[in-house]
Amino acid sequence: MTTTYYTSDHEWLSIDDDIATVGITEHAQKALGEIVFVELPELGRVCQKGEAIAVVESVKAASDVYSPLRGEVIEVNKILEDSPELVNDGAEADGWFIKMRIDGVLDKKDYMSRDIYLASLDD
Repeated sequence: MTTTYYTSDHEWLSIDDDIATVGITEHAQKALGEIVFVELPELGRVCQKGEAIAVVESVKAASDVYSPLRGEVIEVNKILEDSPELVNDGAEADGWFIKMRIDGVLDKKDYMSRDIYLASLDD
């Protein structure tokens, strides 16, 4: 069973066993505007929670993407290299950034459900 969580830094993570698929939220991509470039981490990189792991550039600004957990990058969405606009078309679907093998226990209290995340945007 896959479960999706959200962070206050506007990343989402979809957990399936010990693999997390990570990307930025629809809210984040809308705030950035037209995305023109995505820089992804190297395969095999071990990331710490809160560490900058990717960069998203739009016509408005460049922004770091932070690792929502500790783990190893096992796959990157190479399609984004040539088609970064996929993030605008489906940030929480085909516009995912990386897949990570989770290192350790995922503390679910560090994340929000979709409803809580969306409610936090109204603040």
